[in-house]
Amino acid sequence: MTHDDLIEFRKATISDKDIIWSIIQQSIERRRIDGSQQWQNGYPNEKTVESDISKDFGFVLTVNGNIAVYVALIFNDEPAYNSIEGAWLTTGEFVVVHRVAVSENFAGKGMAKKLFDIIEDYVKSQNVKSIKVDTNYDNLAMLKILEQKGYTYCGEVFLAGGVRKAFEKVLI
Repeated sequence: MTHDDLIEFRKATISDKDIIWSIIQQSIERRRIDGSQQWQNGYPNEKTVESDISKDFGFVLTVNGNIAVYVALIFNDEPAYNSIEGAWLTTGEFVVVHRVAVSENFAGKGMAKKLFDIIEDYVKSQNVKSIKVDTNYDNLAMLKILEQKGYTYCGEVFLAGGVRKAFEKVLI
């Protein structure tokens, strides 16, 4: 990565699906190697990606036209977040960050951190004041990013068959 690299954030299209699915498979394997239980039970899968794209939830971060990171951004809709063991910081509109997956070609280059900066700018541009995200207890890489980016631990939610740590960041 150099300063000359062209970095773009855009909605995913159906023509991106195969590349996105390949990146998610790489992330599933990375979680397994890291000893994490996250994403080890058949979710997310190819249908998840198709659904994200068809609902306009899927976004990609590209570097020089190559997809580096995939993420699903969902506005105001995560039923599991209605019942939290703990408390959210806000009650208004929010964006949920789900399914962050970094391509092996860009792993270890700070792309997930860059993604969170871009997501914050995007969410602010939509006049939404808060980002909510959850992750597995054993997803140490994501927990570290959330801490570095100033997310507040709010409690636990039950999602995808397990208890997840839930975080929120108030933007405005």
